[in-house]
Amino acid sequence: MIKISPSVLASDFSRLGEESVKMEKSGADMLHLDVMDGRFVPNISFGAPVISSIRGLTSLLFDVHLMISDPLKYVEDFVKAGADLITFHAESDSDIGETIDEIHSFGRKAGVAIKPATTASEVLPYLDKADMILVMTVEPGFGGQSFMRDTMPKVAEIRQEAKKRGIELDIQVDGGINADTAKEAAAAGANVLVAGSAVFRSPDPAGVISLLKSNAEVNFVG
Repeated sequence: MIKISPSVLASDFSRLGEESVKMEKSGADMLHLDVMDGRFVPNISFGAPVISSIRGLTSLLFDVHLMISDPLKYVEDFVKAGADLITFHAESDSDIGETIDEIHSFGRKAGVAIKPATTASEVLPYLDKADMILVMTVEPGFGGQSFMRDTMPKVAEIRQEAKKRGIELDIQVDGGINADTAKEAAAAGANVLVAGSAVFRSPDPAGVISLLKSNAEVNFVG
């Protein structure tokens, strides 16, 4: 099943609550919330209090992407803020297995992300434990970048390994997703697409979400 997760980095932060509600009305499956600490990535975005402030406004699944150095330390904070799915980076300072276990201990889903330069081999040992693998298709920390096609073999490798083991795994891609790149990502095996500018900056976000889904569905290799 193809899922669309609009990234609030591309939203109007002065109207974040309204923007979130608009995404739900437009047919989004989840809301992608990028948390940056200024250490793991150069930029700083927002933290748990901002997520908590909009949690009561929408029933969308909150897809929280932690681009922070020590995600294990903050799992409980983001659970309390309303995160449904917490994704952290394999390249962070926290132990991967321990962090997955901590997220699961609160009854939340756990995702593991890898940067463009990180090989798929870093996450393959965790396919049985994680609920989702996120393959970054741009360098994390900045919005509006171009899709990196050379990350697609990693998506394919992870999907093939999951199929080999009989694991139903969500594979997410984040960065440069539009109507065309959605096809490429789905053809490689991704079924969760993070889209920022393409959705939030469109006069017809519902139409864009529908197009992304349809383009991905006809090309998906699952």
